Amino acid sequence: MFTPAYKLTIGRKVIDTTSEPQASTIVDLMVNLDLNTPSDRFILVLGQVGRFKPNQNDDVKLELGYADGDLTQVIEGKITTVEPGLTTNRIIGYSVASELLRTFVDETFEGRTAGAIARELAGRASVEVAIAEDGILFPGYVIDGQRSIYHHIYDLAVLCGFDFYINAEGELVFKKFINGNRIHIFEYAKHVLSLDVLKTPPRATSVEAWGESPGGSRGEQAWVWLTRDFSNSKVAVGSGNPKLLLERSTLRTRDAARMAADAALTAIGRRTLRGKLLALGRAEVTLGDSIRLRDVPDSALNETFQVRSVTHHITKQRGFTTAIEFQSLA
Repeated sequence: MFTPAYKLTIGRKVIDTTSEPQASTIVDLMVNLDLNTPSDRFILVLGQVGRFKPNQNDDVKLELGYADGDLTQVIEGKITTVEPGLTTNRIIGYSVASELLRTFVDETFEGRTAGAIARELAGRASVEVAIAEDGILFPGYVIDGQRSIYHHIYDLAVLCGFDFYINAEGELVFKKFINGNRIHIFEYAKHVLSLDVLKTPPRATSVEAWGESPGGSRGEQAWVWLTRDFSNSKVAVGSGNPKLLLERSTLRTRDAARMAADAALTAIGRRTLRGKLLALGRAEVTLGDSIRLRDVPDSALNETFQVRSVTHHITKQRGFTTAIEFQSLA
């Protein structure tokens, strides 16, 4: 029998249900990890039992699993909101991505890769970096204080075709998705409680990207110039219509335009097949991973997909479930 268990550390207080699952004071626990949401979050509903009162800005670390096995850390962050009630306390908190959202800087980078810029910006918010791959080399890149560091790193990730998220240990990840850090197997009618899939035509079959300088034909030092002739800085990938026009002032060279165009076309292709499955709790599934479906009646779905969102949910009534949103790797 699978008995859900967790270890919750709030400040110096540790609530561990691995040895006594029924001793939990938590009536509802949810963790949401999402590549398309600025900050991962956790929501806890605790019964009004004892003297333990979590406070705003308390550090939180949460591990999930089952009483007869190992637990897996799923998130690390801080409490932002405490909502006391007559019988329960509702607690909401976010990962360290919230630090990126609260930090603003003005700076110009010259001759730096996207990864180097992301690493520098993360340091300004005191966020540790697990990995930051190079990506596009920008002769010049301007960071303005009108938007947060998070949004600037997100823009860099989109241009490079990278994933950008905070891992379970509270470290920044900025890298290209290939096959996933791990591949998790889900068998239809065995592990899967429900499955919904959406197939759509691509919004574009080709991408045309434009640089804004003659750097490709007049030397790298010419990146600061503006050009009147875009023929040497225009890059097209794919074929046919509809065509997506990608115009970004940061794409100052032909190489940068090509990498951004390739990334945009790949992203479009992956969104043509998206889905969501609900399964018995799988704490080990996280951002950066893949899932493999097996024995699905529609044989076209027995493939490997990228994990885009994970929601772990534990309640006393329904037990431990994991909802996963995914998309195609094609």
